[in-house]
Parts: sequence; structure tokens; C-alpha cells
Amino acid sequence: MRVKAAALLLAVAALSAADLPFPADYREWVYLSSGLGMSYAAEQSSGDPSFDNVFAARSAYASFLRNGTWPNGTVLVLEVRSSRSHGSINQAGHYQDAVQDVEAEVKDQSGAWTFYSFGNKTYPGKAYPRMANCYSCHAQNAAVDNTFVQFYPTLLAVAKQKGTLRPAH
Repeated sequence: MRVKAAALLLAVAALSAADLPFPADYREWVYLSSGLGMSYAAEQSSGDPSFDNVFAARSAYASFLRNGTWPNGTVLVLEVRSSRSHGSINQAGHYQDAVQDVEAEVKDQSGAWTFYSFGNKTYPGKAYPRMANCYSCHAQNAAVDNTFVQFYPTLLAVAKQKGTLRPAH
């Protein structure tokens, strides 16, 4: 099932541990940032690094700008794309290519965050089990409200101004 942002927010309100509908219009949401070849492990992979693109639903983004935190019902999408270094006229550097994975981080109405994976399809996302590394990593390392705002330059400035940045950041 593919849904647009408004319908997705209604689905988030009714979430338990169920599947998350694919956010069909996420590329129309607010773009937060991209990473290239980012890894939280010491070992680095060889070859062309992947790009990570992060998008926020517009209403959640607007709330963050006002308050410096994410409201209940927030949906953030992580799009992972392969990169290429040679193609067409490009002779150096990397550019984005095919979608490899789409994931979401959702803050439900109780304020709890859940991670979902869609793979590279538009099927409903499956919740990661609570013992998955993403939960403990975000709890330990997130700059604001379970999210890696430290990698979103525009929102990092907002969090600093609003005083919502965790002290370690």
C-alpha cells in the first residue's frame, strides 16, 4: 500500500506494532541532508559508497523549527542510494544512482520511536525488532529526540538556538 503524507499521518496515529504504509510522496517532503559512505562501524566497505538522503514530513519539520523537537506523529524517511563514479560525462566524484533501501523512523502518539524497513520496494514497512541495534544506537548517540540532528546542518542550528541539543553534542 502506498499513501501520501496526510494519510500516512493518520496511519501513524493508529500504529501499534503493525506495518507502516509506504510514504509514496516522501520525495516531496522537506529534504534534511545527505551523507556519503557514512558508517557507524569501524570497518569501511570498499567500492562506491552509498548516499543516505533524509526527508521529514512537512508538518513535523515546521514543528521542529518552532520547538526544536519532533512532535508525536513525526515520520522521517531515510533513502539509501547506490553511487557511481563514472557515467555520462562524469570523470571524478560520485553521483546518486538506484534506490537500495528505504527506511522510516516514526514517533508514535505516545512519544515512542519505531524503525521500519521497506527494502527497495513500496510494500508496507516492517518494524525492526526492539533489540535491533538502531534503537540503542539512536538512544545513545542522537543529538535531539532520538534523531541524528547532528548530521542535519539546518536543524542543528535550530536545536542549538532552542536549547534542545543533548549536552554531548
